[in-house]
Amino acid sequence: MIGLSSYAGVMESLMNSAEEQQPSSPLAKALSKKQEPSKHPKPKGVGGFVLVHAGAGYHSESKAKEYKHVCKRACQRAVDQLKAGALAVEAVAAALVELEDSPFTNAGMGSNLNLSGEIECDASIMDGKSLHYGAVGAISGIKNPVLIANRLMTEAQKGKLSAGRIPPCFLVGRGAHDWAVSHGIPPCPSEKMATKFSLSAYKRNKRKMELAEKMDTGENPKKKRRQSSENENGSGCLDTVGAVVVDLEGNVAAAVSSGGLAMKHPGRVGQAAHYGCGCWAENACNMNPYSTAVSTSGCGEHLIRTMLARECSTAMQSDDAHQALLDAMQNKFISSPFLASEDRVLGGVIVLRCCRCVETQPSPNIQGILVEFLWSHTTESMCVGYMSAQDGKAKTHISRLPPGTVPGQSLAIEGGVCRLMSVVE
Repeated sequence: MIGLSSYAGVMESLMNSAEEQQPSSPLAKALSKKQEPSKHPKPKGVGGFVLVHAGAGYHSESKAKEYKHVCKRACQRAVDQLKAGALAVEAVAAALVELEDSPFTNAGMGSNLNLSGEIECDASIMDGKSLHYGAVGAISGIKNPVLIANRLMTEAQKGKLSAGRIPPCFLVGRGAHDWAVSHGIPPCPSEKMATKFSLSAYKRNKRKMELAEKMDTGENPKKKRRQSSENENGSGCLDTVGAVVVDLEGNVAAAVSSGGLAMKHPGRVGQAAHYGCGCWAENACNMNPYSTAVSTSGCGEHLIRTMLARECSTAMQSDDAHQALLDAMQNKFISSPFLASEDRVLGGVIVLRCCRCVETQPSPNIQGILVEFLWSHTTESMCVGYMSAQDGKAKTHISRLPPGTVPGQSLAIEGGVCRLMSVVE
């Protein structure tokens, strides 16, 4: 069953105030005009677009204002970087830091506590221009895990280490912590990363687990334990954060960060750190007409077993982005044979795709990047924010499944189109 929200161009962000009317199929029309990026001079001015999410899970009305607020701040941080001339990968990292610093998100500060009452975080980042990737898993004592992932990626770009050693792109646990500190990322005591919200949730979940274990004397104790776990790790606990960005040169980047499932086993690493599962970014090339960037959220185990980020990126090479994402979410996720034993398949994605074109109007010296951005989720809700470098402020939205549909068995999908224009020398 599919709960399908109406799909419309909810945003027309212009880098030129003299912009003409948009064509009915902007990306398809632009594709016929596209040129190789290397043939274009560097555009004048600054610009770009960012789309962020504060997780696919459940966003209560009482905290809706806070979720939207942090999405707006994250968008603004990314746009500030873009306006300063930063590339997409630098802007996406800035957005993630803002999302991690919020006590209302399950990433960095305020992350879920594991069974031992400790915070262990996962994060990854990918640069569509270089295709380099960095990730960190089950890391404790670092306020912004995305900074480690980003540093791992940039260090790997410098080439081999002494004696011809290959630099790491993915570190976990104590080794990741020590590497981060040795590379100038300051530590933060885990107790300072816990908030009153995460501590109260941990105490509440622990009491429920203890009660469930006391009652676990029936005919099928394994089934009862499984049901208890499912309740604790329901859609309300899946608020991983992420962002996707395109800069004015057409480079894309993606990032994701998470504190993981509530009451997870110590050492568990979720999709936020796994290659092709948490995020994906890839500039257009000869084989792929579109640049794509994806960031996921939801139940990590479901997203890992389906490699949803990369699957969605691949699907975005089709002509119809909306239909492609709809098909990917239905066939590669909800109905995936890898998740056939699951009653509810919980997850969400934000997707950005773009292509470069040369506009014939109003002047041949005007070049543009057409951006199509979408989000989809099978959870009860998903909070997103988006902004271009020409916008005065970000727009935010809490997407919810249509009434009467079942989380994990149905999906919602929405999005819009943004046109970025610049002057070519």
